[in-house]
Amino acid sequence: MITRSAHFPNLEDAAFDAARKTITETHCSFCIPRHPCYFPAHITAATGAAKPMEDRDYRVAFPTRGSILGAAELAALADLVNSEQMLSDGRWRSAFEHRFRDHVGSRHALSVTSGTVALELAIHLADLRPGDEVIATPQTFSATIHPLLDRDVRVHFCDIDPATLNIDPAQVEATVSDRTAAILLVHYGGYPAEMERIVAAAHRHGAVVIEDCAHALGAVRHGRRPGALGDIGCFSFHNTKNLTTLGEGGMLTFDRDEWYVRLDRIRSNQPDVVCRTPQSPTPPPTPLLPWMRFSGEVYAYDYAQILRAGTNATMSEAAAAVGIVQLDRLAELAARRREIARRLDDCLGRYGQIRLHRPPEGVTHAYHLYTFFVEAGQAAREHLVKALDRSGVEVQLRYFPLHLTPEWRARGHRLGECPQAERLWFDQQVNLPCHPGMTDAQVDYLVEAVTAALDETLPPTGPTGLDERAAARA
Repeated sequence: MITRSAHFPNLEDAAFDAARKTITETHCSFCIPRHPCYFPAHITAATGAAKPMEDRDYRVAFPTRGSILGAAELAALADLVNSEQMLSDGRWRSAFEHRFRDHVGSRHALSVTSGTVALELAIHLADLRPGDEVIATPQTFSATIHPLLDRDVRVHFCDIDPATLNIDPAQVEATVSDRTAAILLVHYGGYPAEMERIVAAAHRHGAVVIEDCAHALGAVRHGRRPGALGDIGCFSFHNTKNLTTLGEGGMLTFDRDEWYVRLDRIRSNQPDVVCRTPQSPTPPPTPLLPWMRFSGEVYAYDYAQILRAGTNATMSEAAAAVGIVQLDRLAELAARRREIARRLDDCLGRYGQIRLHRPPEGVTHAYHLYTFFVEAGQAAREHLVKALDRSGVEVQLRYFPLHLTPEWRARGHRLGECPQAERLWFDQQVNLPCHPGMTDAQVDYLVEAVTAALDETLPPTGPTGLDERAAARA
């Protein structure tokens, strides 16, 4: 969390109070691209704190694309174009959904136009009513919980487990009640959350568990995949994700048949409704012929309640065709991420004041984000990220604690509400590039740069000194 001694040791009390107030009232809700510092420029200028890094080209950068597209994807697009088949709502979309359903292990998979749309629709399926309570993680991208801003519900931010950065099951168990209607969580960076305890606690109180699986393709927890661990899984195929469908796309996974019917209506421009038998059907002035639109249904029932308007959330056939190829390549792409992560783990694991984001036996990390923690204090973390930036390695911090963003402070949330999330983000957390588009030469350079920056930042610990580290590298 933000403290004067740790973050602004040279400021008087009044100046620090003003700086903390400005940070907690103005900081953006997501990490600033190419910006390894954690205070906005106007804060650092006002307080004399370290200035943020300037935008520039990096020798090892975060990806412009999270996946790799090549000849196989081009061939799939050529097949689609040359087929003269429909470019919307066709066989490629159906095939992608079936393949994705089988991969995740859910009964249904339904595609939409983005991961954000998937989350909006999942929250709609929770059937929230005014006064309901929703439990959410503070350590995620803002889209996970933004739809809740439109609803008259009370959001409880549950703090995170410092080992995983996922929502803490113990905090969930202590917070959930009969007033809880839903729990929203993310598998942070691709590290699967401890779903067994969370789902059990939720279901004891009749709450729905929504998994944000945007980071989690390639992850496994004790033989099961994210998206089939809770009640509803939401996937993103955005440009930066582990699997992409030409820049945008999303998928919902779930088991309930009635949810499929409701979602399919909504994404196809039909309202989500509660139907009833017509009370007094009015016959048309002339008979409707079979090929006329609505001829078989317009007088078949009435709507007792309209729950939501429909929209067009149909994934294009081009996106689905690329998604099928990407899903076939997922094992290869995920293996490359894990290979890079192993190299970084081997490097960082030699330093006693560095803690790794490494899962236990039986859990496979997808490494959408590679994360580690500097436990030598905030100043050491700041020195390290500056050294990495000077060496041409881009560093990012994901994600700023959501309960401190302006929209959630407007709902009454404040600093100190999630002390673990605040402490880790402001003092310890670091994200490094780790994606399949990195060359072997870039990985080698990244390891060398991280080693050099750590040797410069942290004193030797134990019997292994700098000379022995250098010998080990050689």
